[in-house]
Amino acid sequence: MRHRDPRAWMLAEAVELLYTADQLQRQFFQIGHVDNAPCWEPPVDMYENGHELGLLIAMPGVAPDRFEVSLEPQAIVVRGERTFGASLGKGAILRLEIPYGRFERRIGLPDAGYRIADMQFENGCLRLHLEQRI
Repeated sequence: MRHRDPRAWMLAEAVELLYTADQLQRQFFQIGHVDNAPCWEPPVDMYENGHELGLLIAMPGVAPDRFEVSLEPQAIVVRGERTFGASLGKGAILRLEIPYGRFERRIGLPDAGYRIADMQFENGCLRLHLEQRI
């Protein structure tokens, strides 16, 4: 729809962009529940290469000692906590969009059995390399 007033058009475009950005933010940081406690789910990229799986799990601001990884028969589970940092300093919170608190992400795996071959944590991302058990 075209507006005759350029300011009205720009406002409509800005509102649409904000709506889209909000949808993306909700997609990446979905709120869920673990043991009746609120939690968030970190976004995951997963790829397959022959008999191997690679996963990249984004956990910005999570300390390496604040999460655990467990391998189940048909899933891998990453859970932990992102604490509210003192680095923000003192003051009134005006906006709080980055998720804090407990998180858990259960990622379904193909039917074959896997083992964790390598695990690296850098730049706020956990990189997992899984190999199929033969």
